[in-house]
Amino acid sequence: MTAPELDALRLLVLVDELGSIGQAAATLGIAQPSASNRLSSVERRLGLVLVDRTRRGSALTPDGRVIAGWAYRVLAELDGLLDGAEALRTRHAGALRVAASMTLAEHLVPGWIGELNRANPRLHLGLEVTNSDQVAELARAGKVDIGFVESPRTPAGLASRQVAVDHLVVVVPGAHPWTRKRRPLTPSELAQTPLVVREHGSGTRDTVDAALRKAGVGPVKPLLELGSASAVRNAVVAGAGPAVISALDVTDRELVPVAVEGVDFSRVLRAVWPEGRRLTGPAAELLALAVRRPS
Repeated sequence: MTAPELDALRLLVLVDELGSIGQAAATLGIAQPSASNRLSSVERRLGLVLVDRTRRGSALTPDGRVIAGWAYRVLAELDGLLDGAEALRTRHAGALRVAASMTLAEHLVPGWIGELNRANPRLHLGLEVTNSDQVAELARAGKVDIGFVESPRTPAGLASRQVAVDHLVVVVPGAHPWTRKRRPLTPSELAQTPLVVREHGSGTRDTVDAALRKAGVGPVKPLLELGSASAVRNAVVAGAGPAVISALDVTDRELVPVAVEGVDFSRVLRAVWPEGRRLTGPAAELLALAVRRPS
């Protein structure tokens, strides 16, 4: 049995509600003969007489009233489906999922999303703060619309765009012997000194290791591994040991920068998203803001 067309079911429900094929046809904006033909087509498909046609008018048969009741429920479910799909479409159009590594999340991303929200006050934005490796994984898995990382290179499987350049600096507390050195540290001195470091997967840790390897002295020796830039900074202030942190985190006189000879600790800060996908909507707007206003 072939299912009746939805328009024919709507017509049948209207005949039941209005008690007239003519009024039902007028409500739908079709001619009465066309309405009669649609009802006849439904009767043939179902093998039932649904409409009792007399000179005094038309009314649904007992079978017709049963079918009209079922049709009403089918149409109500369809309307619910369409309303739900529209709600989902609207929610996706007005939502932006962002992930950012900690340096970016603390210093740069808030300004970008603040400007985006001022331009789009109804935008719902969620920001997840984690290390660069996890941001890349979230972007690859499609769990965020755009991510911001501080890795030395573009993570595999992702497209990227440079949004800023950051510089890392070696820092110590004011009483540390390095503050009295008359010459810069050598790469070997830094590599041989246990440091307070971020965890593996952090863009800061990866950048420091890559810079020291390039200088031919190998990766850092961890004294203490911590999970956030603020924790590293506080450990240095407390005298735990030296660290290499973003220059953005050197905000007062409690930390003293120490020069290192011949080591480039600069790094590119990048926006990332799945390779082969074109950014659109709020994600594209956020990227445009980040590129135009890097700090």
